[in-house]
Amino acid sequence: MKLNLANILTLLRIAAIPVVVVCFYSPLEYARPLAAVLFGLAAVTDMIDGWVARRFNQMSRFGEFLDPVADKLMVAIILVMLVQAQSNWFEDVIAMIIIGREITIMALREWMATIGERANVKVDVTGKIKTTLQMFGIAFMVYQHDFLGIPVYTVGFVLLVLAAVMTIWSMLVYLRAAWPFIKADSAG
Repeated sequence: MKLNLANILTLLRIAAIPVVVVCFYSPLEYARPLAAVLFGLAAVTDMIDGWVARRFNQMSRFGEFLDPVADKLMVAIILVMLVQAQSNWFEDVIAMIIIGREITIMALREWMATIGERANVKVDVTGKIKTTLQMFGIAFMVYQHDFLGIPVYTVGFVLLVLAAVMTIWSMLVYLRAAWPFIKADSAG
């Protein structure tokens, strides 16, 4: 298999995960801000790899598989770290909603692909808004320190709450699109 630039960017996002984890747990004073910056840069590659793939005709089945896997790994691992590091029940519930939705939608897309209807559950604007809120929220929570008097962690938490709302909304959009196929399959 020959790797193209789009797939290399996606692989770099996966490779960034352990680096973010090490920085997050490092005792150095600016480790959390460094982890947040690295997480943010990795999140930006999510937008760039898709653009590169479309712009330079580098779309591939491997890329279509790898891109969402990279996103879900990055988000799930960092959410678990945040919950472990500074948790209250509300943060736990938000992490459960986000991770649960990701597993549900990946499984739904896989099932829809097996029946030849994957195009009916492709990413839409609600999913993109959810991802944007989620990435900024997580990055700010990882950063943790106040910046110029702005409570960055709190801002990130609010963004993550909004992301959780969009997570539920986007899941309902996907399930609604898939419902006729689910209903037909269960009746058959």
